[in-house]
Amino acid sequence: MIIVTGATGKLGRQVVEGLLTRMPADRIGISVRDPQKAKAFADRGVRVRQGSFTDPDSLAHAFEGASQVLIVSVDKMGEECVRQHRAAIDGAVAAGARRILYTSQMGAGPASHFQACRDHAATEDALRASGVAFTSLRNGFYAASAMQFAAQGLESGEIALPADGPVTWTTHADLADAAAAILSDEGCFDGPTPPLTAGQALTFADIAGIAAEITGRTITRTTAPDAEFREQLMGHGAPADAADQLLGIFAAARAGEFTAVDPTLATLLGREPVTMSTVLRERLADG
Repeated sequence: MIIVTGATGKLGRQVVEGLLTRMPADRIGISVRDPQKAKAFADRGVRVRQGSFTDPDSLAHAFEGASQVLIVSVDKMGEECVRQHRAAIDGAVAAGARRILYTSQMGAGPASHFQACRDHAATEDALRASGVAFTSLRNGFYAASAMQFAAQGLESGEIALPADGPVTWTTHADLADAAAAILSDEGCFDGPTPPLTAGQALTFADIAGIAAEITGRTITRTTAPDAEFREQLMGHGAPADAADQLLGIFAAARAGEFTAVDPTLATLLGREPVTMSTVLRERLADG
């Protein structure tokens, strides 16, 4: 029994879809906060149980019979994030799982400029201390995040963001396929994987250039000072700590934390990963 947490989220849902193409539904279980949202999976024969990282007692039932548990990282940062991940790890160990998988990130490390990468490193330390075999999926930075950052600029013709550095933007769909492939092969990867990345590291200037080529419009990249960008975020309602965490992404990119390009993802997929050019074409066609 393979258990997937967060299976109603963007990544977890696609991991379950990938598993359903590889194995019978009755070998797949999901742990979700709201089982009603997972009814479509239950109708297809997937075991659906309520489980929450903030309610450790619920995980005993949700993870029951697990041979492997995929812990999809929570959308939190700081101590609360790591606390929830530790609860999930403890739940998987108590359930007797032989292997724990975790959605980490390229650049994970205690000295990262980006809080989430420091949280991933702390979670990986907890995995090492668990005594159970683990695989930490060092996922490339989500291409969807690049689209969120660039959305306004793609419309206005001016992408105004803090100074950045090259990032290997990678799609949720490719990373979900890779996770499903790794779950399907229990001997595949011990500890952190190599960076699971698309084939190119791109700056927002590169993205502006690709978008201009696709649309035939002038799209420029301008640099917004960090302090000014922080004020803009807070002016739109972002709390100060959230604004600082977003700025951390740009600081980490400037420091080269997300520049790695690695062939491992392509090998797992059996094809080249989706390019940012394709992501942009789909986004601009939708827009």
